[in-house]
Amino acid sequence: MPTRKPANTRTVLDGRALNRATLARQHLLTRSGASVPEAVAQLCGLQAQEPQEPFTGLWSRLAGFEPGQLDEALTGRTVVRTHLMRRTVHLVASDDALAWRGRHDAMLRQRVLGTYRRELAGVDLDEVAAAGRAVMADRQPRTMGELVQALADRWPGPPRRVLGELLVAALVPMAQLPPRGLWQQTSGVRNLPLATWLERDIDPLPAGDDDPVGQRLLRRYLAAHGPAASADLRAWCGLAGLPAAVGAIRGELVAFRDERGRELLDLPDAPRPHPDTPAPVRFLPAFDNAILGYHDRSRIIDTRHLGLSVAGHRTVLVDGRVTATWAVRDRLLHISALRPLTGPEQEAVRAEAQDLAAFLDQDIEDVRLGTES
Repeated sequence: MPTRKPANTRTVLDGRALNRATLARQHLLTRSGASVPEAVAQLCGLQAQEPQEPFTGLWSRLAGFEPGQLDEALTGRTVVRTHLMRRTVHLVASDDALAWRGRHDAMLRQRVLGTYRRELAGVDLDEVAAAGRAVMADRQPRTMGELVQALADRWPGPPRRVLGELLVAALVPMAQLPPRGLWQQTSGVRNLPLATWLERDIDPLPAGDDDPVGQRLLRRYLAAHGPAASADLRAWCGLAGLPAAVGAIRGELVAFRDERGRELLDLPDAPRPHPDTPAPVRFLPAFDNAILGYHDRSRIIDTRHLGLSVAGHRTVLVDGRVTATWAVRDRLLHISALRPLTGPEQEAVRAEAQDLAAFLDQDIEDVRLGTES
């Protein structure tokens, strides 16, 4: 079968064109009718270290979303909370967790070691992993502290927090069990091996030098985030060694340039709406991957506001760009605009905020819209 030739890489997509492509694929132009498991898979997961944030992320993307739908997906094990991309807790489709975890193992280890190299000096990671799996073989959920307690006599040197992070975030693929992550529930983390919770083995890494799992990750990433550069892919997943995957499927892809001259890859038939496509107001949760899923985030947030995207601020998109932050305090939904809003923009922000307040069900009495000083 002949391979598809890339598009002329002299074709330039400006920031607004990239913005509209991202919004379309992130279901932020039009709310989708997909189910929760379908949407989580389509989005390549939602960042979820703050357990309640994915509810807002899905509400902004799915038509008629109700919190019980995510609760059902978590308890029904079609989606799962686990450490994966960038060593961050993500809400991902269970099939993806099993298919992608093996490809992420080396990165997860390296990131923990990079943080705690001194504390873990001389520790045999394979021995710790084997001991951790042996403790969890009884299929009983454990907190990180309980797991560490079972191993502390064998490894008394590393601080317990470090040993715990090593085990649950890197060495033993774990699922964080409900009620963690359920709607309006506060619960500590109880861990169970991913394969035990999902009652299926983690997929083994296929043999070969062309990185078939990396190829699948690239296709899925572009479907959710493209057009994008290789650096964006690495920033999203945290993986190194992806050039083999990119090279293997380059012939399937189309290529563009951004205004800086970077090559952007994409799926041929993926949506790339006209740059003038209207973009509705959308409220995003903290750490949303529509922002964090790129190395170059300029398509959706101004450089001077980049700190908001990593500091846990919830943001508001106006005309597709981060234009305000929001928070709930003292029964008020506070919106702080990052620039002066026009009258129609204020009206649209207030209307979406009222709908969000009703969804959050936190006895919010009013919406307050102001400008950051």
